[in-house]
Amino acid sequence: MTKKKSYKMQFSIGDQVVYPSHGVGQITSIEKMEINKLKVHCFKIVMEQDKLVVKIPFEKLEEVKLRKLSTKKDMQHALGLLKGKAKVRRIMWSRRAQEYNQKINSGDPMLIGEVVRDLYRKNNQPEQSFSERQMFQSAIERLARELAAVEKIDHFSATEKIEIILQSK
Repeated sequence: MTKKKSYKMQFSIGDQVVYPSHGVGQITSIEKMEINKLKVHCFKIVMEQDKLVVKIPFEKLEEVKLRKLSTKKDMQHALGLLKGKAKVRRIMWSRRAQEYNQKINSGDPMLIGEVVRDLYRKNNQPEQSFSERQMFQSAIERLARELAAVEKIDHFSATEKIEIILQSK
């Protein structure tokens, strides 16, 4: 029982949280569920952007790495990465894509920022493949969702802020 109480103190109904493999969501309720004849308490999290609802048992919060939103300072560090020079390793795209996917699904804004930085292309640079563009869009979307939640701005404004930073380098 003590575990349930510590999770209840860590997260509250109404909190915006990051579920690494899905992005930003909001805890809307605590529900009791029965799974394999075992009664568990779960957080119900609504991911507006994907029209997705997930229920996470208290006991699984660490396993799925649910976390609170980043601080403004952490987001500034992540945005600072965008100004750096792209680090593209000369390995096959399939291997790089796998690494980028892991970074995006980590939910860590610093790692997602690296993916955005590395996949960004200016108009005068060689065109990206379809899968590179998709990966870039996925990364920028994930970063913008958390930036919007942290700075309490809309998603469009957050995306615009990221694009302005990318274009200024």
